[in-house]
Amino acid sequence: MTPPGVLVLAATPIGQASDAPPRLATELAGADLIAAEDTRRLARLAADLGVDVKGRVTSYFDGNEAARTPGLVERLIGGDRVVLVTDAGMPSVSDPGYRLVAAAVEHDVLVTAVPGPSAVLTALAVSGLPVDRFCFEGFLPRKAGERSRRLAALAAEERTMVFFEAPHRTEAALAAMAEALGADRSAAVCRELTKTHEEVRRGPLADLVSWAGEGVRGEVTIVVAGATPGAAIGTDEDSLRAAVAEREADGVPRKEAIVEVAKLAGVPKRVVYNLVHAR
Repeated sequence: MTPPGVLVLAATPIGQASDAPPRLATELAGADLIAAEDTRRLARLAADLGVDVKGRVTSYFDGNEAARTPGLVERLIGGDRVVLVTDAGMPSVSDPGYRLVAAAVEHDVLVTAVPGPSAVLTALAVSGLPVDRFCFEGFLPRKAGERSRRLAALAAEERTMVFFEAPHRTEAALAAMAEALGADRSAAVCRELTKTHEEVRRGPLADLVSWAGEGVRGEVTIVVAGATPGAAIGTDEDSLRAAVAEREADGVPRKEAIVEVAKLAGVPKRVVYNLVHAR
């Protein structure tokens, strides 16, 4: 009986080809089959690395991932060494890969990885924000209502948050973050990481919204500070009113109480103000 093959998740450069780990070239040269998100990009990368790809190359992207997975699993079961690469970074991280990994694991196929560049970790490292605890939220929903609901659910998240975003939606995403998390919440917009025109803009969300209004180009990763520790205040109307009332009962002036509750809950001050004065 032929022993099963190996699935290799190979990280690719997010900017400069010279950032590729040496083992990437070895894996590309020795693969029986390479599943690539974009076969043309793979060809360019192989040329930059001086690799002569001898194995079969097949496309594997969002549109055909479900259909191609069974065939790739058959090759793995048959003993092939299959290398999976995406356009940039680590497969499965907001890119194709999870479906194939899950299927390989289900069939007891060995899954390994070539560690390498990651936009998530690179953005965290240069953001200037706390990195001891963080969460990756990927791309926000495109529709405004769904995006607002997702961000509202993150208002009390204390870990630093990392998001991917399309350049033409960056301004709207930052505005929604300012609305849901607070205009003064610290953040960093990392654009074109490791590339020639790399840029990192840091500051309160409100300032970054103004900056993004001038237009944003390139690949974008947004890093946002978590809520102040202990911000266990619900964002529903009753919780916000109760939190202000509790502080007023302790002798805190209403204006200061509203500011404090808004900051802890991660919501705009005017929202809390309107709720308190509505009655």
